[in-house]
Amino acid sequence: MRHVAGASAQGKTYRCPGCEQLIPDGVPHVVAWPDHAGVDDRRHWHKACWNARDRRTTRVQRSRNAPRF
Repeated sequence: MRHVAGASAQGKTYRCPGCEQLIPDGVPHVVAWPDHAGVDDRRHWHKACWNARDRRTTRVQRSRNAPRF
């Protein structure tokens, strides 16, 4: 796991696996990956989503147009 400062997060937009929302360019966030994994297994998380990952319930699959409630 690695923290990325806002100034270092330039040039790309990522989707947070915790909330499924975009992490805009220039926003500080966390990059996490499994111990014995490659570059393709990295995931970019909002800091709050990363801290709350153990408190989340199982993920419910929704279509992109479904309401979030």
